[in-house]
Amino acid sequence: MDKRSNLLIFILTLGVFGIINTEMGIIGVLPLIADQFHVSISQAGLLVSLFALVVAISGPTMPLVFSGINRKKVMLLVLGVFILSNIVSIFASNFTIALIARVVPAIFHPIYCSLAFTAAAASVSKEEAPKAVSKVIIGVSAGMVLGVPVSSFIASETSLGMAMLFFAIVNAIAFIATLLFVPSMPVNERLSYGSQLSVLRKSITWHSIAAVILMNGAVFGVFSYLAEYLEVVTKLSWNTISLMLLIYGVANILGSLIAGKLLTKNALKSVVSFPFALGAVYIILFLMGQLTVPMAFIILIWGILGGIGANINQYWITSAAPEAPDFANGLFLTSANLGTTIGTGVCGLFISEMGTQYVVLGGLLFSILSVVSILLRVYMYNSTKQHSS
Repeated sequence: MDKRSNLLIFILTLGVFGIINTEMGIIGVLPLIADQFHVSISQAGLLVSLFALVVAISGPTMPLVFSGINRKKVMLLVLGVFILSNIVSIFASNFTIALIARVVPAIFHPIYCSLAFTAAAASVSKEEAPKAVSKVIIGVSAGMVLGVPVSSFIASETSLGMAMLFFAIVNAIAFIATLLFVPSMPVNERLSYGSQLSVLRKSITWHSIAAVILMNGAVFGVFSYLAEYLEVVTKLSWNTISLMLLIYGVANILGSLIAGKLLTKNALKSVVSFPFALGAVYIILFLMGQLTVPMAFIILIWGILGGIGANINQYWITSAAPEAPDFANGLFLTSANLGTTIGTGVCGLFISEMGTQYVVLGGLLFSILSVVSILLRVYMYNSTKQHSS
């Protein structure tokens, strides 16, 4: 890769980091938001679930709408929207304004993410494309890893507004770097997505979508309330909570590295084993969640599984529709965010009806249902194979 390509990929990685940071960082400050706006923790959870729901809805459509426009202009537009929405969040006077300031950028979220992968791949030779895309994915991992503990730490040391300012500054740096160093990128050939829609006729695609919704719901339904859980059940200080969230984040990156090897070695076994491993962690969490030292180990293993889960979800949908990889990635983004929305909503109900420590029951429910979806797809695939042979 030449210096120009490396610089472009770095800026794209920074932009993706800023956007994912805004999406995930809010998890680290949910209890503080609930206090500031005088709402329940499950209501505050709407800031996570509603963002994810809007991303899920706009995932397959918004990238299509903007696919014919100069990529640099689109990138600047999306980053500009994120900067403004974060500034509005700083000064939000009530919970409704805070919600609106989350919904608007969520509409534009899928445009930048899908465009970043496409632009990174297009900036290098075909052989180098996977390497370029993997570098941009580091921005996704870093946004998920750093967003939650950093926002939690900033908010606990200063204020909630300063945490929102951190989100705005990261996006502003990406905006300035894009403006100054990214060349104009007009779209020469507008790709048609019509033929790719045909993958939706296959039942294996729908079983894969259902499994990803349930697997992501199992992970993020519980993780969305981790800061609340550590405060109420484990009874930790905010500084310790920030450290625990950082442990989860670093473990998440480790999980991504492990997932690559697992999926290469035996993909099917890895996918089928995942919900059982996650369920086992949740049972241990339910039994020992009030103890600080065991909780640190539980979060470490849970974080590794979270990283593995993200890779499994992407693999499970793209392997169901290999003939349409771009559209399959759009479906993955939609399914994963839909899972986050439903999971956060359902687990929020467990908290409001039974108490914070029972949030894990929601995670267990999603894990069990995901096993059913995974096995249904495996059965269907084997049946189709036998008929075709």
